[in-house]
Amino acid sequence: MDYDVSSDQIVDWDQDLRAVTERIAGPLFTRPEPRATFGDLVRGLLGDVSRKNSWQVADHVGHRSAHRLEWLLNGASWDADALRDEVRDYVVAGLGCEDGVLIADDTQVVKKGNKSVGVAPQYCSATNHTENCQVISMLTYASERGRAFIDRALYLPRCWIDDPARCAEAGVPADRGFATTPQLVIDMLERAIAARVPFRYFAAATGYGRDPGLRDWCHHHDVAYVMAVPLDLPLLDAHGRPTRPDQLLTTVSRTVWERRSCDDGRCYDWTAVAVRITKQRPSDRFTHTLLVRRPVSMPTEVEFFLTHTPESTPVPEMIAVAEMRWTIEENNEQGKDLLGLDEYQVRKWTPWHRHVTCCMLAHAFLAVTHAHLGKDHLPR
Repeated sequence: MDYDVSSDQIVDWDQDLRAVTERIAGPLFTRPEPRATFGDLVRGLLGDVSRKNSWQVADHVGHRSAHRLEWLLNGASWDADALRDEVRDYVVAGLGCEDGVLIADDTQVVKKGNKSVGVAPQYCSATNHTENCQVISMLTYASERGRAFIDRALYLPRCWIDDPARCAEAGVPADRGFATTPQLVIDMLERAIAARVPFRYFAAATGYGRDPGLRDWCHHHDVAYVMAVPLDLPLLDAHGRPTRPDQLLTTVSRTVWERRSCDDGRCYDWTAVAVRITKQRPSDRFTHTLLVRRPVSMPTEVEFFLTHTPESTPVPEMIAVAEMRWTIEENNEQGKDLLGLDEYQVRKWTPWHRHVTCCMLAHAFLAVTHAHLGKDHLPR
């Protein structure tokens, strides 16, 4: 549904934003000055600013210099994890549904030099090459009402963990050990479950679907999932014989494909095959299914999804969750293109978490506002 936006609505949204930032800032800061600066930063991230660095944001919100914003990120005393939890609760209040989906994916930020925390030569999906970049694991909450980030984690390569002096210089906590991106996502899922975030499924890209530790954690905690997996994932067929997704594809009948259209305007054929995972059992009363998706226009571009769902779950329900996985890629693009998720000038651990979490709040405000268009009020 389309809405005509009036000047009164814009004023209302500005008041809503002010109410949200003032409420959240209350327990974060002991003094009024950083509370006001925090609200200015979030407003600036949402503003029409060509680059969302401290200087341009400061100019946009009417500061004489970037000092107050830089102090908020680098020097002030406040807890970015407490803000993360506030963002999560705000998203759940505005978008939460019992059939929500938690979605994990990585995004990368290319950086120069070697001082930015976590930077190293790593794979960058934006360029499909190895780049000097930071890798961020993001967790999105998605429902029929909308989607927004609720958690984040910065990946530290072994070259950082194995260099305590380098970590100390960047402000990395001394007890921070090495963790893979799937392990970081497990931590985020545990936080979501502890906070009673309502969700029915977890979805993720291939880098997570291939990880046996993440799958095992989901099995142990009765978490239903739909994760993309590589074509060579070790599986067992219905008769207990070793196989893999690409081999199973050759056995699929031409008559068992279902055609569906997606939001991107393309049509895809889908099919489903019952499987088991080598050396991994599902949760009680759960089963594993392999979903296969291929574009009608390019049938050789096949993708595979492993599902872990309660018995008798309809295949269309699994497909719907698989189709939702791409919403986090849209969130990552919006975060970078609109909100400065990748335009920070901070280098150290604490300022990085503060900037990214403020971007999450800005994104959440957009998502909740959009979800409540035409309604009397926004959750605050």
